[in-house]
Amino acid sequence: MTHTVREKQKLLARVRRIRGQVEAVERALEDEAGCEKVMHLLASTRAAMAGLMAEVVEDHVRTHLVDTEQHPGALNDEAAEQLLSVVRTYLK
Repeated sequence: MTHTVREKQKLLARVRRIRGQVEAVERALEDEAGCEKVMHLLASTRAAMAGLMAEVVEDHVRTHLVDTEQHPGALNDEAAEQLLSVVRTYLK
């Protein structure tokens, strides 16, 4: 079972919150809201998407990078944390 299936409900909840944020952007544009408000809404939506991507990537690295059953101890936890730190920084 993949991590996206195992974490399905949590991921779907995040996607639904992001959908709400995108809908807020749409409403702001329809209502001709000011640029500042639209930019803030866009920034928060982008951050939410980046957070979702970071979570999926992190789970992917921890779940699929190395099969720990076939290769016990092959996953270098420190190296994985360094990689994930770079990915999190990149996605911000």
